[in-house]
Amino acid sequence: MITEYFDSRKTLTKSDLCQSLGVARSSYYRVSNPKFKKQVMKKPSARKLTEDEENKILSIVNSERFCDMAPGEIFFTLLDEGQYYCSERTIYRILQRSQQNVQRRQKTAGNYSRPELLATKPNQLWSWDITKLKGPKKWTYYYLYKIMDVYTRYIVGWMVAYRESAELAEDLIAESCFKQQIQRDQLTLHADRGSSMKSNLVGQLLADLGVTKTHSRPHVSNDNPYSESAFKTLKYRPGFPENFGSIEDARNFCRNFFFWYNKEHRHSGIAMLTPEVVHYNLVKEVVEKRNIVFQKAYQSTPKRFVKGLPKAKIPDNEVWINKPKSIKDVA
Repeated sequence: MITEYFDSRKTLTKSDLCQSLGVARSSYYRVSNPKFKKQVMKKPSARKLTEDEENKILSIVNSERFCDMAPGEIFFTLLDEGQYYCSERTIYRILQRSQQNVQRRQKTAGNYSRPELLATKPNQLWSWDITKLKGPKKWTYYYLYKIMDVYTRYIVGWMVAYRESAELAEDLIAESCFKQQIQRDQLTLHADRGSSMKSNLVGQLLADLGVTKTHSRPHVSNDNPYSESAFKTLKYRPGFPENFGSIEDARNFCRNFFFWYNKEHRHSGIAMLTPEVVHYNLVKEVVEKRNIVFQKAYQSTPKRFVKGLPKAKIPDNEVWINKPKSIKDVA
């Protein structure tokens, strides 16, 4: 100790000794203060989290549900669900000690597997999403929920609501499954990573119904292409307004649109058939009628058909979300 050295060397001043030892004078005065030992032996604060509590919080923020969310979003999401583990600032401190206080979306974007989903018949793979519709005033929106059968492009369920919520999504999914008579372990439901899509309510409902759920990768726009395409068709439809005067106006427009989309719209992805024809297994009948028309036209003026008798196309037997590269190579 510096103080013991002073007792044996009375001729040296404190400044000289501190200078020769390369120790700041403030350090000498600090360690020679009787309160120093009390400060060193000070008991840890009762407010400090235990190691187990910190590990639990770290596992929560790194879970699949929260790994691409900011600490503030995580804190208030848990708070709204009636759970409190620590303050928002403490979450930041825990992440900083673990060297994870970075842009979390960039850090976790590569940790998700690429969804590769196959549909070979109706009601095997559905895709759902939510989009905003502009209301009568600035910053007011209505929310359009839509569920589509990927194999047939048929809209099996939709609704327009004032807000986005897991409860409304739960009701729509349950109603659509009931209408389509979905059995356990029959259906896979794909969605992006919105709050309603990842909610516990929707997840529990799907588990109860025996429906498998899958999600797009974070910030990857083409993992849910069929729903995005249908929304584009809606918003580029002639007569789609810049904004809706009321929620009833929005519902009436969507009602007419989805009637047209299911029953009248010839979709390029399903051999220019309507989604309703494919969904309810009427393809053979319609294709046969088309071939009869082709045959009559060919018999009437065969010279006009350079490549011979045309045949009506039929939809693909397989529809993929992210077809595996190995299968593409074989094809």
